[in-house]
Formats: sequence, structure tokens, C-alpha cells
Amino acid sequence: MGDWFSALTTFEKSYWIIAAIASTIFVFVLITTFLVGDTDGIDGDVDAEIENDTGIGFQFFTFKNLVAFFTIFSWAGISCINAGFGKGVTILISVLAGLVMMFVMATLIYYINKLVSSGTLKLENAIGNVGEVYLTIGANRSKIGKVHINVQGALRELEALADSDEALKTGTVVKVIDITGTGILIVQPINNTNYDKSTSLIANAE
Repeated sequence: MGDWFSALTTFEKSYWIIAAIASTIFVFVLITTFLVGDTDGIDGDVDAEIENDTGIGFQFFTFKNLVAFFTIFSWAGISCINAGFGKGVTILISVLAGLVMMFVMATLIYYINKLVSSGTLKLENAIGNVGEVYLTIGANRSKIGKVHINVQGALRELEALADSDEALKTGTVVKVIDITGTGILIVQPINNTNYDKSTSLIANAE
């Protein structure tokens, strides 16, 4: 092994060293990503964008993308060297291959994080929606109850308060008018007795 490496030129050694280091880190990154998800501090800017609801930018120059670049860069270069290409062609092909890999990685992470973001519950989307009381809500915010309400296309059970003078009992149809700073819905009863609860819930789901 040592004799083989010693026989290589400095140019070839450079590619093999980069390949060994980058590939090791790349495998480690892949394993940790699948085990714990894409939540490490290196890409924390993506998580911050999701939490602040400012949109997820296209992250091209990230640590993971750079690792992917050097991994493909080095192995593409080694392949070119084995194929007998000159130094200039080898460098050009390996750089292009690395950039393509960076773009692919950035695109995958972008769409994966978009899916994660779209699945995050945003209580603001409940405002204006109509639901039904599941657990009695006390009058004048005296007791937290629960409501069944469609938010982002799914029926959810959420905590709620009301400013009404009477308690809102199970089955009362309500409309979300606000949200507290702690994430509790503020609802008001819909007094129209002819209101079709089932139709309302279906409409909100759509």
C-alpha cells in the first residue's frame, strides 16, 4: 500500500488525499443526516428560516455541499487520471463534476426542507376557520377547552379560549378569531342555528 502511494506523482497524490478525507466526511454526514435529520448547527440557517417563516433560500455554499463537491471532484479526477487524461482536462472535468454535485445536493436539500416547512403547523392559518367544540370552553376565558378544526388540510384537536359570557359546550360551532401569544385559539360561537357543521368542516379541509 505504501509502495503504491509512494509511486504516485504529486498531482495524483493530491487527488487521492482529497478523496480519502472528503469521502470519509461525506459518509459520516450521510449517516448522521439519516439518523438525526438535517438539524445540525452547520445548516442551522435553514432551520432558522423555517422557524421565522421567511422562506427557505437556495443554499448552495454550505458545508455539506462543499463536502459533496470535493468528494466528486477527487473521484472524477482520479478516474480521469486512470483514463490517461492530461492535468488540464482532469482539473476541468473534476471541477465541473464537483459543481454539478453541489447543485444536485443543494436542490435536494432545498426541496426536502420545503416539504418539512410545509408540514409545520402554523396556527395563524386557523384564523377565520370554523370548527366544533370538543371539550367545554369556559366563559370569559375562565377555562381552556378544545376544538376540532381543520388547519392546513387536516382535522386537528387544539386548545381554545372564548370571550363569550357563557361556556361553550361540546358540539358548539365556533369560528377562530385570534390566537394568543402562547398558541391558544380564541374562538367565538356561530349563532346561526341553520349552520351546516359538516359542510363547514369539509370546506375548511379543502
